[in-house]
Amino acid sequence: MRPFRTFCRLAIIALAMVWTWHVAVAQAVMVAEDDTACTDDAMLVFDGSGSMASAGYNELENPRIIEALDAVRRVLPKVTGYRRIGLVVYGPGPRDACQNIDLRLAPAFNSHQQIIAELERLEPDGNTPLTQAVRDAAEALKFREKPAVVVLVTDGEETCGGVPCRLAASLLGEAAAVTVHVIGFKVRGRFFQWRSQSGGGTRGQTVSRCLADMTGGKYVSTETTEELVAALQKTLGCPVLSEAGR
Repeated sequence: MRPFRTFCRLAIIALAMVWTWHVAVAQAVMVAEDDTACTDDAMLVFDGSGSMASAGYNELENPRIIEALDAVRRVLPKVTGYRRIGLVVYGPGPRDACQNIDLRLAPAFNSHQQIIAELERLEPDGNTPLTQAVRDAAEALKFREKPAVVVLVTDGEETCGGVPCRLAASLLGEAAAVTVHVIGFKVRGRFFQWRSQSGGGTRGQTVSRCLADMTGGKYVSTETTEELVAALQKTLGCPVLSEAGR
C-alpha cells in the first residue's frame, strides 16, 4: 500500500510540475508578444497650440501645458529605456500659423530628458495642424518600411484644413503596420461635445478620433493629469510594465 501511495504522490508532483511549466511558457509567450508590440519605434505628437495655455472650466486650474508636462515627466523615464521615442510639436513658431510643425527629436532610446527639455521650452501659440503633424511623424518613423506607432496628445480639433479620417485611410493604403493613438486632453468645442456617462460634466471628443479607430489605435478622453498619465502608459508602454508601474 505504501509504494502505491508513494507512486500517487510522485505522480501528483509530476503533474504539478508539468502544469507549472505550461503556465510559465504561456506567460513567456504573452510577455514576448507584448514586448514585440511595445518596442516598435514611436513618435509623440504634442499639441503646442495657443489653447494649451488655457486653464480648465473655472479658470482656476493650471494651464493645460503645465498638467500635460507633469504627465510626460512621470511616464517617459519609465518607457524610453526599452522603446525608441521621438517628438513632433505643432503650434508655435516663426512660420505661417498652420506651417509650424517641428520634428524636435528623431526616435531614440533614453530620450526622455531631451523630450522633456523641449516641452519645457514650449510656449503655446498658433493653430492646430494636427493632421499634417501626424503625417510628418509617420514619415519620421519610416512607416512604409517597419511598424510605427504615433501617439497624438491634443486638446482640440484640426484648424488648418486637414482631414484626419482621410489621412488614416491614406496611411493604411501605404502601409498596414502603422498605428495612431489619440489622447484627447481637456478637449473643448461646441462641434464635438458629448455628455459623460458618469454624469460628471462634459467631455469633448475630438474629430481626430478616427485616426485611432481606423488604424487600430486607442482613443482616450482625459480630463486630469492622472488620466493623462494612464493614457500615456497605455499607448507608449508595454502592457506588463504599465500594470507594474501603477
